[in-house]
Amino acid sequence: MEDAELITQAIANNVRAQRSHRGLTLDALAARSGVSRGMLVQVEQGRTNPSVSTLTRIASALGVTVARLVEVADVPMVRVIDKADVVTFRQGDVQARLLVGADVPMILELWDWRLAPGEHHDGDAHPPGTREMLTVLDGELTISVYGRSHTIGKDDAVLFTADRPHRYANNGKEQLRFVMVVAEPRETPDQ
Repeated sequence: MEDAELITQAIANNVRAQRSHRGLTLDALAARSGVSRGMLVQVEQGRTNPSVSTLTRIASALGVTVARLVEVADVPMVRVIDKADVVTFRQGDVQARLLVGADVPMILELWDWRLAPGEHHDGDAHPPGTREMLTVLDGELTISVYGRSHTIGKDDAVLFTADRPHRYANNGKEQLRFVMVVAEPRETPDQ
């Protein structure tokens, strides 16, 4: 049986993360759920053990199950990934290493990409609301998104919505290396 304090803290973290993920204020969640703002503050700060009825109203307002709110994360607060555990994908002279990923409260991935001169990678459209941001460490990246190409030089960065096909290309004469973060919502935003 889980320790009551551990579950209370899990509820606090999960409610706060779900509310934040949806861009809701405490007042907005209070209005949606019928739970007072004061009670929500206590729940999110882990100062109370809410009743099943309160949890049900909060879960319903957030569009998640009660089970999701009481879920104790099995991922520690700090997770170190040994280089031997990094997954590498190769296609010709294109190499992509998934350095680390997470899926709560949203899907996050950190990638290290390398493209030889003249190489490219075509990225598929991600679900609506997905964003990618990257910075070029070496070389020059040509990224094509929404029918337009953009050149990102060494030490420059770019952020874009990745819900359409996109291309990463090395049109230069030297090795290209960039680091990228993909942030994908766990649920598709309302259209």
